[in-house]
Amino acid sequence: MKSEMTHRERVLAALNHQEPDRVPLDIAGTKCTTLHRVAYQNLITHLGLPPRPGMIWDPMQQAVLPEEDVLQYFDVDTRSIWAGAPDGFKPRDLGPDFYEDEWGVVRFCPKGGYYFDLHKCPLEGDPTMEDLERFPWPDPDDPGRVRGLRERAEYLHWKTDYTVVLNLGATLLHTSQYLRGLESWFMDLALRPDFMHALLDKILDVHVRTIRNVLREIGGQNIDVVFIADDLTADTGPMFSPASYREFLKPRLKQIIGAIREFSEAKILYHCCGAAHYFIDDLVESGVDAINPVQTSAQGMDPAQLKVRFGGRVSFWGGIDTRRVLNHGTPENVRAEVHRVIRALAPGGGYVVNFVHNAQPDVKPENIVAMVNAVREFGHYPLD
Repeated sequence: MKSEMTHRERVLAALNHQEPDRVPLDIAGTKCTTLHRVAYQNLITHLGLPPRPGMIWDPMQQAVLPEEDVLQYFDVDTRSIWAGAPDGFKPRDLGPDFYEDEWGVVRFCPKGGYYFDLHKCPLEGDPTMEDLERFPWPDPDDPGRVRGLRERAEYLHWKTDYTVVLNLGATLLHTSQYLRGLESWFMDLALRPDFMHALLDKILDVHVRTIRNVLREIGGQNIDVVFIADDLTADTGPMFSPASYREFLKPRLKQIIGAIREFSEAKILYHCCGAAHYFIDDLVESGVDAINPVQTSAQGMDPAQLKVRFGGRVSFWGGIDTRRVLNHGTPENVRAEVHRVIRALAPGGGYVVNFVHNAQPDVKPENIVAMVNAVREFGHYPLD
């Protein structure tokens, strides 16, 4: 058995395709690797910890940022930082079941619902190029975005040994879809390519300027991993042709990663649900170091095959199924699944354990505990 590493050493060794002392564990390093509020409350009750409401970190997903005592209970290797809310944005009061984000997108949670669904898109209909110029784009220079970030990052980097994960999101695909609506977005892609390019450029400008402000404030040396996201695929394949991806999205992703690289050599973690293997080559070429959530239930996402195809070029972050195992399985089923995935993805490093996306409301708390216990049981190097 190898000598024990710090949390940061463990994750960075894995992301550098080296075998650490044990397979790293992430819970809540990002807004897509945490828990839904219902799953979180169930977990707190199961653990017998003091009750607490949990901070809603992402309203749309109803994703919670767990408190420090929960992260320490599971000896999680990651800690997160993220840009703050802008001072200049004051959302309209639309009632308790609605909320508006700074892009003007309105979402609604139906009675008894678990998430906030898309309700109103601010650029729906047939907007013109002039409408894009007049649109009230978010202000990347708002001081609220960076307030307190340096202090949080420096504390985590210098006073703890955790892996510091900067959550940027910086979605191009999703933001443009939320602004236009899904049907209109696909029509634009096919019939109005000039408008689509212009729309994406406007979004890109907001993201790149925000990234530069955030990283200039934090200091690139104080972070270890940068998280960005966009779901390019569904369960069975791409949402659009690879040719469209390479024309509209890939060049702009390279600009986002280029903006990060102006300030930091941190590892780039990219979130893409579904059959992400269709785009892994493109993502690696763009500068992505690790793929999340490794949705093993999707077409072509068998862990062993992924390791063979891509294991020398990209790391994997996630992989423990939330669609069939963590929600419907027994703790013994979970133990077997963790063993299977670790044996497939962890040899030679290149693997960080986490749920496939956030733990949803039906994920059993005893299965989360079983997952962590199985990581401790099977994740020590050299692997059995």
